[in-house]
Amino acid sequence: MNFLEERIVKDGIITEGNVLKVDSFLNHQMDIELFDQIGAEFKRRFEGKPINKILTIEASGIGIACVAAQHFRVPVVFAKKTQSINLEGEMYVAEVESFTHRCRNQVIVSQKFLGEEDHVLIIDDFLANGCALQGLIQIVQAAGATVEGIGIVIEKGFQAGGSIIRNLGYQLESLAIVDSMDEKTGTFVFREQKEK
Repeated sequence: MNFLEERIVKDGIITEGNVLKVDSFLNHQMDIELFDQIGAEFKRRFEGKPINKILTIEASGIGIACVAAQHFRVPVVFAKKTQSINLEGEMYVAEVESFTHRCRNQVIVSQKFLGEEDHVLIIDDFLANGCALQGLIQIVQAAGATVEGIGIVIEKGFQAGGSIIRNLGYQLESLAIVDSMDEKTGTFVFREQKEK
């Protein structure tokens, strides 16, 4: 078991509807030492890629992306879910459906922060059905930029998102892939991954 799988077993909570709660360390209260390990692992897995920007989506991807960015020494751009008065100029917009919140959002990135010279690593906390990632990929493509890879902290391997994204040909690196989990027993089955 890797460091992240161990933490999921220790502190993750399975709730009704196959929901995995990791809010004590990942997406509500944040364990910054764990985030640093996550960032270092993403850096190792994407070593040699000419990444000059990290793209994520608000809100829970931001903390992870920021700590990871310290390892890459690049800026973070995050897609906003709401238009605000301080957003000005031309925007890239994609529509995404949230598994967790069960709603559709338009996500927005200012065109001044993403362009054809950019080599982008997309980072997010969870991968379930892949809609958020597909929206971020659309934004990168609209900018004429290059997706160099996708880093996910936890992938729900029993949902279709991972297969969809891998079938599009992207290097998708999920640090923990949960193939199944049992609410009654509180147990997890993780996909075995080859050491990269």
